[in-house]
Amino acid sequence: MIVGSQKPIDEIWNMVKDKKKVLVFGCNTCVAICHAGGEKEAETIASLLRMKASQEGKQMEVSHLGVMRHCEPEYFDPVMNDVTKFDIVVSTACGVGVNFLSDRTGTVPVVPGINTSFYGAVEAPGKFKELCAGCGDCILHLTGGICPIARCAKTLMNGPCGGTNKGKCEVSNEIDCAWYLIVERMTKLGQLDKLAQVQPPRNWATSRDGGPRRISLEHIAEYEAKEEAKAGK
Repeated sequence: MIVGSQKPIDEIWNMVKDKKKVLVFGCNTCVAICHAGGEKEAETIASLLRMKASQEGKQMEVSHLGVMRHCEPEYFDPVMNDVTKFDIVVSTACGVGVNFLSDRTGTVPVVPGINTSFYGAVEAPGKFKELCAGCGDCILHLTGGICPIARCAKTLMNGPCGGTNKGKCEVSNEIDCAWYLIVERMTKLGQLDKLAQVQPPRNWATSRDGGPRRISLEHIAEYEAKEEAKAGK
């Protein structure tokens, strides 16, 4: 899941303070689980903005709304007519949702209500841990399902380094050494010999450089092309 944290209300206020009609638009999937951007959080932000407007002596209409996801049109398309009636939209989705909405709201600006942090898992109630860096070239089959890109402080492809001490990283005693965990896991799986194979330098071509990444499901694209061809007849 994508994990984020709510922006300070003063920062959000500075984004919207010159507008008359403000919508705080919640996303009820990933960021709702981490209590940062669901509809409940959107309602709270809206209330805080109304209080702030009152304190500042500004006339401002602040509403809130929530849909399942901001990254799929099928969820927000049914409410887009309502969304575009506002002067500005505060999206409490992750950065993907903000980007996706911004492409579809015309002259209505979309601003972020949260800071997108990482891809993580629920370690315990209210605690979230980064487990994946979204690097685009998964090697978890080589490392026992433990990601060295996200979980090793040095993103080492061959480890552990000389800085591990009793299973902890030299960066901090509170950080588990990812390669210690990998060795332990591969031992348990009976695959420790795989770690003797030296991995080549990391190929970062699939990561963040070179513009936005895209994935196209060819069978779906072919089906849609055929349907469009039929409709053209």
